[in-house]
Amino acid sequence: MVPALRLNNDVEIPSLGLGVYKIPDDEVEQVVHTAVEAGYRSIDTATLYRNERGVGAAVRSSGLPREELFVTTKLWNTEHGYEKALRAFDASLGKLGLDYVDLYLIHWPEPDQDLYVETWRALEKIASDGRARAIGVSNFGTAELERLIKESDVVPAVNQVELHPARQQAALRAFDTEHGIVTESWSPLARGRQLSHEIITTIAGKHNKSPAQVVLRWHLEMGLVAIPKSVSPKRIRENIDIFDFELDPQDIAAIATLEHG
Repeated sequence: MVPALRLNNDVEIPSLGLGVYKIPDDEVEQVVHTAVEAGYRSIDTATLYRNERGVGAAVRSSGLPREELFVTTKLWNTEHGYEKALRAFDASLGKLGLDYVDLYLIHWPEPDQDLYVETWRALEKIASDGRARAIGVSNFGTAELERLIKESDVVPAVNQVELHPARQQAALRAFDTEHGIVTESWSPLARGRQLSHEIITTIAGKHNKSPAQVVLRWHLEMGLVAIPKSVSPKRIRENIDIFDFELDPQDIAAIATLEHG
């Protein structure tokens, strides 16, 4: 069982999920089935990914009760604004073929449009109607979050950002924690760019684990949610096999030195 984190509205989110960015719609259903069989219970998609239909089909045909799967999707940049956001959510829900999503995110703040607060009010409406169990944001910095919190009624449950050992986002993580926001890591393996680093490979050898498993374990021990993407059945299974070891303080300190700013 993948441990869960409790969001600020008491909804629980699995600490490890499957990201499906760039997986074609006609392939994603089988990928999700493989992940579910391996033990994943959280799937992260988005309007941008153009595979909501396949994700929804996989959820419906998984053989699991709907409440056992945590489905996230996201509002794309061209759909900011109250009415547009409501229509975009309806479209996503229709493609998924589901009655609700577990988490709905604003994909990017798009500050030049200056509509993310208005857009957030649409997400508040979606949540109050019970069509999203939780709402949050993606790629928001502290300035956008501070304004959102000040000018709205609901604090985002999640802030999903690029985060990995080379981009550890310490200040943003601290802000999120202070305000009861769970930080979720996209690209948690940095597309494999640091998996051959001597620090990571040394820690992997020490624990008899793969470099990817070490990095994903690091995310969990930082109190983060990670959503690694893979289409390989072997890697999908490997990525979830991280609950039988822990990193020690020396490992955490060594990984901290990989920050590039």
